[in-house]
Amino acid sequence: MSSISIGGLLRRPEAGAALGLIAVLIFFAVFGGITFLKPAGMASWLNVAANLGVIAIPLGLLMIAGELDISVGAMVPFGAMTVAVVSGHYGLPIWLGVAVALSFGVIVGLVNGILVVKTAVPSLIVTLGSLFAVQGIVLGLTVLITKSTSVALTVEGPAKALLGDFILGGQLQVMVLWWLALTALYLFFVHLSPFGNWIFAMGGDKVSARNAGIPTDRLTIILFVLSATSAAFVGMCQAILYNSAQVAGGQSFIFNAIISVVVGGVLLTGGFGSVVGIFFGTITFAIVTQGIYYTDFDRNWSSLIIGVLLLGAVLMNNTFRKMALSYSPKKGAK
Repeated sequence: MSSISIGGLLRRPEAGAALGLIAVLIFFAVFGGITFLKPAGMASWLNVAANLGVIAIPLGLLMIAGELDISVGAMVPFGAMTVAVVSGHYGLPIWLGVAVALSFGVIVGLVNGILVVKTAVPSLIVTLGSLFAVQGIVLGLTVLITKSTSVALTVEGPAKALLGDFILGGQLQVMVLWWLALTALYLFFVHLSPFGNWIFAMGGDKVSARNAGIPTDRLTIILFVLSATSAAFVGMCQAILYNSAQVAGGQSFIFNAIISVVVGGVLLTGGFGSVVGIFFGTITFAIVTQGIYYTDFDRNWSSLIIGVLLLGAVLMNNTFRKMALSYSPKKGAK
């Protein structure tokens, strides 16, 4: 049985992401003090990572497959406003509001996927169009129906406990459990089933993948549905958690999710990445954005520090990936 080599470990897509995570943890543990690692401090960045991670993993799978979905920035407020209008404004059962919000996510994902597959227009352009279209729908319909850009929502019982509540002493959001469960589910399907091999094959060469019998069109549509529905799910849960929904918001998820995916080791050109890497990349991004508030650095320089740290994590990721690709074990090694 062959031993595990350093080169083999470095070839893993998540290797650079893990090292970047360790680096930022050490950085903020040193400059942020013990408070950063206390339960309250950890909860601050875990909550951010959970909401971002639920969106980042399906988005990362799309990027591995060679596509991109930036409409997630509109789907977050779309999901939030849908459940708020249905169950808050009209007072209908919360589970009906949940079903409607997720159904709209499926519909937008289907539209994105079908347009990309049938028109051959780049997914960036298609989802850019749907981003503005969905934003317009959310704003127009919300003002038309409620005469306001914000809607209150009161949820109690099992729906509150499952979708929008705090756990473990009121510090962690229940979204953290959803994030961990969905990560485990994606990990199984992407790395332990043929489904994952198909995604990587599409990112490498979609034409060859199609010629090999992989249902590339169907898989592309499924990935867009997962991306849009996940964003709607996050928005819906935030509305239930905070008892209100706003038309504005969600734009930050576009860039934050893409950054997390790239920090997690996914190539923008597709064909390379891992669920574990995206998981690490999401935590790294959350730590960097939240950890700055536990340091004594001047807040006026916070954006610069965040940018430098994230760029450093990406460069570290790329460096180790190149080292891995150029690594060759010694002859005779077992």
